[in-house]
Amino acid sequence: MSTAISPTAYNYKVVRQFAIMTVVWGILGMGLGVFIASQLVWPELNFGLPWTSFGRLRPLHTNLVIFAFGGCALFATSYYVVQRTCQTRLISDSLAAFTFWGWQAVIVGAIVTLPLGYTTTKEYAELEWPLAILLAIVWVTYGLVFFGTITKRKTKHIYVGNWFYGAFIVVTAMLHIVNHASLPVSFFKSYSVYAGATDAMIQWWYGHNAVGFFLTTGFLGMMYYFVPKQAERPIYSYRLSIVHFWALITLYIWAGPHHLHYTALPDWAQSLGMAMSIILLAPSWGGMINGMMTLSGAWHKLRTDPILRFLVVSLAFYGMSTFEGPMMAIKTVNSLSHYTDWTIGHVHAGALGWVAMISIGAIYHMIPKLFGRAQMHSIGLINAHFWLATIGTVLYIASMWVNGITQGLMWRAINDDGTLTYSFVEALQASHPGFIVRALGGAFFASGMLFMAYNVWRTVRASNPAEAEAAEQIAVVGAH
Repeated sequence: MSTAISPTAYNYKVVRQFAIMTVVWGILGMGLGVFIASQLVWPELNFGLPWTSFGRLRPLHTNLVIFAFGGCALFATSYYVVQRTCQTRLISDSLAAFTFWGWQAVIVGAIVTLPLGYTTTKEYAELEWPLAILLAIVWVTYGLVFFGTITKRKTKHIYVGNWFYGAFIVVTAMLHIVNHASLPVSFFKSYSVYAGATDAMIQWWYGHNAVGFFLTTGFLGMMYYFVPKQAERPIYSYRLSIVHFWALITLYIWAGPHHLHYTALPDWAQSLGMAMSIILLAPSWGGMINGMMTLSGAWHKLRTDPILRFLVVSLAFYGMSTFEGPMMAIKTVNSLSHYTDWTIGHVHAGALGWVAMISIGAIYHMIPKLFGRAQMHSIGLINAHFWLATIGTVLYIASMWVNGITQGLMWRAINDDGTLTYSFVEALQASHPGFIVRALGGAFFASGMLFMAYNVWRTVRASNPAEAEAAEQIAVVGAH
């Protein structure tokens, strides 16, 4: 083909915007996490104010890390991957721009409303109805941009990473819209249309699949593109990646009831959730092994490539988290772990070890390409970031395992006469050293994000985005 496809081959502007905001929201979200972890060590940090209390800042922390940091990483990488694997520009620059500004507006809305106490009280779905509607509009637009781009692709084949991104977009829309069905009574207050055990079931169908699709399936799309790219090896088994996809999306949606063991939820529903969670181990580990085996013949690169190290260690944490989750879904294990810090440790094994690490690796891979540089400003800083992130994650999850098992054992300990051996406050006192280690681990991880911000800033400052887009233009035209 001799004629140019478009003024520039790909829309990198929106990818650059989301990539930069991934770093910004990562620092703010993780910094807030360290602050609320410190509140559990030094309660005076609540400052005696309602809007700085743990109960109000904690949902803001989860929203900033999941939807601001994680969401921006998913937008950035999916827009990048879908253009490159389909060899075509995003179907609409203006709709893509709307998803960027709309998503930032939702996040700013969360920052304003959650500390003021405006909340639905539903885990990962705290945003009140006006923001929930805006989020739904932005998300449906995202789906139109993503699937519209796939329909105009220049390639016959739809790469497996796009299957994962596509499933995550469709299922997240379904979960969000169904779970947020509510009756507004004022501009900042609504009540769920569901009641009692039904409300709890729908909330955890949403809540677990916010983990299963937003925080797993979307990031597996990332894994299937960036691990082979950074390792410069083909994916180990394309057939396994397809089996992984269908098995994962078939099973994950059923696992929600394991959050409701020993509650008013019918026993059969609890048992079904437990069974599906255990079966889920197979596709999860299939995907993890597929990613790991992609490094066959390239393991030596880990010595010199800290970006690849981020991607591979994220897979190790993915494997660990997806073993731990099904184990904690077993009712007898859950009777010990539920409501303890063990659950917090498990969530952060996935959030820090898997989601954050693969996002960081993907951003480090993309930034030079988006800004027309050969590589990041400093490989040494990436290396330092890797060790801060790894050590921070291990400190965090190990302290929460110890705390969680201690709490579970103390809460269920009974005297010969049937009375409780320990008061709740005694269990809290026993947890205090673990809270200190957790805050320290979080501080390690968050400080690594500051290294990343400086590294990205120096790379961007020396950049030439026009060169990057011109190089892509030549590459795409050459491919045709």
